[in-house]
Amino acid sequence: MRGFIVNTAITAVAFYVVTRFLPQFISYKGELAGLIALAVIFGAVNGLIGPVVRILAFPLNVMTMGLIGLVINAGLLLVTAFVAKTIGFDFTVGHFPPHLFTADTILAAIVASVLLSAVGTAVRLVLPD
Repeated sequence: MRGFIVNTAITAVAFYVVTRFLPQFISYKGELAGLIALAVIFGAVNGLIGPVVRILAFPLNVMTMGLIGLVINAGLLLVTAFVAKTIGFDFTVGHFPPHLFTADTILAAIVASVLLSAVGTAVRLVLPD
């Protein structure tokens, strides 16, 4: 349980940093409590859908030496945006939702997933486990 709480807090910090400094990739209009809720949604999507997708994509993962993981993480970020918008949060990745997928949205999702991962890793290095 402690690990879930720490990971949720780290993800919330990563969302805060990326949404404040690079709003062209992911944007959120709301309060800090909403970022924590977004981190919980992201953790739930990552925990429920992520393992199944990663198992199914294992052959592609081997062939691309792990680069397909960027696309998987971007897709999970788009699913998080869809679920968050459905619940009522004003969270967008690129222009999704409300607009459909465009090349800009896919690029924004890939860049945002890399940035979220990098910021999350940096915060994990600072915080003791």
